[in-house]
Formats: sequence, structure tokens, C-alpha cells
Amino acid sequence: MTGPDHSHDHSHDHSHDHSELGEMDLRVRALESVLTQKGYIDPAALDALIDTYQTRIGPRNGARVVARAWVDQSFHDWLMADATAAIASLGYTGRQGEHMVAVENTNDRHHMVVCTLCSCYPWPVLGLPPTWYKSAPYRSRAVKDPRGVLADFGTVLPETTRIRVWDSTAEVRYLVIPQRPAGTEGWSEDDLATLVSRDSMIGTRLADSPTAARSTA
Repeated sequence: MTGPDHSHDHSHDHSHDHSELGEMDLRVRALESVLTQKGYIDPAALDALIDTYQTRIGPRNGARVVARAWVDQSFHDWLMADATAAIASLGYTGRQGEHMVAVENTNDRHHMVVCTLCSCYPWPVLGLPPTWYKSAPYRSRAVKDPRGVLADFGTVLPETTRIRVWDSTAEVRYLVIPQRPAGTEGWSEDDLATLVSRDSMIGTRLADSPTAARSTA
């Protein structure tokens, strides 16, 4: 299915976005410094919280969910019917992940997630949201020009592939189940999880191919 031509030069979006993020980073650092000086926050506790979501929780949890769905049809069916419960069965629960919906990519349809109002994001399965996910250019362009945004990430889909953009809210958050790469027959669940990136579960990229995974190992 083809749609209107939304192609145009996006270079100005990226430069503007980077300057905004740089200023925001400075503001956050300044605020953190002031709050620390006033005794409102403990820097060590803050560092531990960030480390938990970046390394121990992070997108590796979501990768395990996807890998299980790829190898276990019963779990796959449960995930598509009640993602919150299926994900919780693997121990991944908590704030920002109370109401989950799984959407699955196919040859005919590709899903991408955005939060147009702020940055609602499934922390228990994906960890901290990337800075680009929270940026104004991504939040606006993902809806108006999803195919162009995908191209910026290096993801070029056939014109016949329909793109569905899901808008996360405070009530519902989405997890994209990327297609299982060809050539992974017989792979273990742990090995399959290494092919699943955070971006592929947001929908801006595809799962890694076995060749790409081995070349970066």
C-alpha cells in the first residue's frame, strides 16, 4: 500500500534536536547539582537507580520477551492476548509497565511506537527511553512521516508494507515484536535474544541478522 510522498530534507531536524538536547542536559545537570546541595537527593542513590534501568533492567528484559515469543507459540499467543500478564510471568513488572500491549511486525505491516505528548515508555522491559524518543522532532515526525523516520534509522521497507504508528499514553504502553530473522532455525532462546535491540522493540529498526550479530560479537 502506498501513500502520499512525504520526502523532504530532514537535516535541519537533527541539528535542531541535538542543540535542544544539549541545553536540556545542562539544565538537568544544574538541577541535580542544586538538589544535591540542598540535600533533597542522594547522588549515590540516583546513580544506582540509573544503573539499574540502564544495565540490569534495560532492553535486555524486552529482548528475552521477544525471544521467548519466537520459540514458544503458547507464550506468543498469550503475549498477543494479554501482554501485561505474559511479560509479568517472566518477572518483568513495575511502574510504567502496568498496562502493556504487544504488536507484531509481519511482511505486510510494520509497527512503530511514539509518545506524542511526552515520553511514556515501558521501563520494565526497555529501560530508560533514549533521548531521541523524547525529542520533539521524533514525536512529531513519527506520526507525519513514519517512513522517512524509519529511513533515518536505516530501515527501508517495501512500499507495500503498511506502517502503523502507536501513540503511547499514561494508560497503555506498547512493545513491538520484530520479525524473527531468517537463518536462525535451531537457535537457542538466549542466542535469539542477542538479535533483539531496544530500537527494534520501538520499531525504528529491524532485529539484527545472524550475520550482523556475528560480525559485532
